[in-house]
Amino acid sequence: MIAGLILAAGESSRMGQDKALLTYGGRTFLEIIVATLHEAGMERVVVVLGHHAEQIQGAVTLEGAEIVINRDYARGQTSSLQAGLRALESADLEAVVLCLVDHPLISADTVRALVASFRRSGAPVVIPTFQNQRGHPVLIGRALFDELVSLSLETGANTIIRKHHDAAKFVEVGDEGILIDVDNPDVYRRWCEA
Repeated sequence: MIAGLILAAGESSRMGQDKALLTYGGRTFLEIIVATLHEAGMERVVVVLGHHAEQIQGAVTLEGAEIVINRDYARGQTSSLQAGLRALESADLEAVVLCLVDHPLISADTVRALVASFRRSGAPVVIPTFQNQRGHPVLIGRALFDELVSLSLETGANTIIRKHHDAAKFVEVGDEGILIDVDNPDVYRRWCEA
């Protein structure tokens, strides 16, 4: 089984409001990503919340997703990734598609392409590219879970991904959404006006 894992626990300090609750096309970022993962065929979808977790749960419809609360969210994104991986521990878990809440404009086709590449290659990491630029989400195979769960909280997950760069698969997709990181009000305004 391959699961979807959405990190949405941060304080969104650059944005000035919770990114999970920002809307695009009438739905919140979090609802969009959960729906995309379901559309792509993910059997399990886990959402890691932290900052303002109760307000977000009260404001967002997360049907079909499991919620994990990361009480250590202030210690950074690695703590949220580790909380999500621990929640997903099961014998049949092969990989996770790791999504960040500030990358809501990805397509189900992109997720399916990552999964297909993983199934063919068994690569420990599968990364989408658009016009040769790397983006998100990233598929991470079970082979890397122990390393990720053992990381110090000051170390980013990209350290492990870089370590396994030579074994990674890169999948070119026709989805500019993989590059769109909505992490400040100017970027958000631009995309809302587009």
